[in-house]
Amino acid sequence: MSENENLVLFEDCGSYGVITLNRPDKRNAMNTAAQMQLQDILRSIAGKYPAVILTGAGPAFCAGIDLKERKERLEAEEKPREFSRGGHSWIETVEMIRRHPSVFIAAVNGYALGGGVSLINVCALAIAAEDAEIGMPEITFDSYPTVAGPSTQLRILRKHASWLILTGKRINGKTAEKWGLVNLAVPRDRLMEEARAVAEHIAQFNPVTLDWSRKALDEIPSHISDWTAALEYGRLVTSVIQNLIGKDKVTPKKF
Repeated sequence: MSENENLVLFEDCGSYGVITLNRPDKRNAMNTAAQMQLQDILRSIAGKYPAVILTGAGPAFCAGIDLKERKERLEAEEKPREFSRGGHSWIETVEMIRRHPSVFIAAVNGYALGGGVSLINVCALAIAAEDAEIGMPEITFDSYPTVAGPSTQLRILRKHASWLILTGKRINGKTAEKWGLVNLAVPRDRLMEEARAVAEHIAQFNPVTLDWSRKALDEIPSHISDWTAALEYGRLVTSVIQNLIGKDKVTPKKF
C-alpha cells in the first residue's frame, strides 16, 4: 500500500457521515496528499449529509499541517509560484469546510495543535475529550499561527486567545469548554457516542434550513453588527428558507 493511500477515511452512517484523518503515526499532520484527499471527500459528499463528524485516528485529532513536508519544500528551493500554491492549500481546505452545506462537528479525540485548532474553529460545533491537548505552538518556532490565530481570535475572548498564541501552552478539553473553544468536553470513551448523538439529532432537520442557518451564524456578527441590519438579515434568511422548502413543509419538531 502506498503511503499516500487512505490518508483520510469516510464512513457513511446513513443520515450523517464521519470523516477520519488517518495519519496516526504523524499525529494526523496534514501533508499535501492528505489535504487533497480531504478536499476530494468534501466535494463528493456535498449536499448528501446534513451533518458530518470530523475526527482523527489514534491519539491525535490533528497536529496541523505537515511541517516536515514544508521544510523539505523550502530546502528544495521550489519555485515561488509552486510553493505559494502549496502554502495556501491549507487555507483552501479550511475554507471548503466553512462553505460546505453540511453542519460539521469536530470530535476532538486528542492532540489538536496549530492547524488542528483551525479545524475546531471552522466546524460549526465541537466536542472534545476532557484530556485532549489543544494549543498553538507557533510562537515557539518564531511564527504566528496563520490560520489558527485569526480563527481563534474570532471565536473566543481576547485574553484567552492571547494565552494560546503568546505562550504556546496547551489547554485541555475542559478548559477549552470553559473558554468557548468547544461546546462540550466529555470523557474520551464517550466522545464518539456524544458526537454521533449530536449528528443524528441535527440530521433530522431540513438540510436547506441548516445550511442557511449556518450562513446566518457566519454573517452575524462577523459582517453585520448593527442591530437593525442584523434583524433584517434574519428576516431575509427566514424568507429564503421558506421559499426554498415551501411554507407547507415548515412544521415544528418535538423532542
